[in-house]
Amino acid sequence: MTQQQQDWVPPGVDTSVPSMARTYDFMLGGGHNFAVDRAVGEKIETLMPGLKQAARVNRAFLGRVVRFMVDRGVRQFLDIGSGIPTVGNVHEIAQKADPECRVVYVDRDPIAVAHSELMLGRNDRAVIVQADMRDPESILETAKQSLDFDKPIGLLMLLMLHWVADEDDPHGLLERYRSALAPGSYFALTHVTSDNQGENLTEATDVIQRSKSQDQVNTRTRAEIETMFGEFELVDPGLVGCALWRPGGPGDVADNPDMNMLVYAGVGRKPD
Repeated sequence: MTQQQQDWVPPGVDTSVPSMARTYDFMLGGGHNFAVDRAVGEKIETLMPGLKQAARVNRAFLGRVVRFMVDRGVRQFLDIGSGIPTVGNVHEIAQKADPECRVVYVDRDPIAVAHSELMLGRNDRAVIVQADMRDPESILETAKQSLDFDKPIGLLMLLMLHWVADEDDPHGLLERYRSALAPGSYFALTHVTSDNQGENLTEATDVIQRSKSQDQVNTRTRAEIETMFGEFELVDPGLVGCALWRPGGPGDVADNPDMNMLVYAGVGRKPD
């Protein structure tokens, strides 16, 4: 590792162990990843050509959903699993629409946190919290220092819940987050699915299983993912392929049709 690389690596990071946050950064064309992250990403891309397009499609959904929530009066966002900062972050999109918007980012990856801290250094309406999404009480308590939970909040969990195994009770975990939100709040998720996918997806997930990463994929069906919204009411068009959720132009859709359906996306609203 070069000295230039060492300057952006926080102490204690094992650069021999792949991270899915850094692999996603690689897929998006970012520069804050290591050889082990790129190796995993390249192997998966070989098995599933167009996977980088799927990452781009997911990122485009983030922009659409934040603008959708702002248009409906949401001025507070809790982005869990925010990842390494890249183009079109939540605070940039939301605060462009209304500078008063507040954002709390959450990620457990130390590099994602370190770079978010640098990016947000002069932004008094956006903060980053280093925490694991499996600790909702701690995350919510910290978020309450920046967000008013008596008012609607936009909760974002994009490409996060397929890292939570069934034995970790993802539904119970989500209920703890959803129950903390005020009526009129929104919840957006994207989740890798096994629907419409062949053996290539199994082989790709096996690559991650065999790596030393602590992140392991748990693919789910549309019906299983839909239950994750609980009492939140899905807004039109419901739970659909990521590229099919209110696309605004060619940049929101992948050239490879399979990559438009690799991830389901949806937004739910908490009833009044």
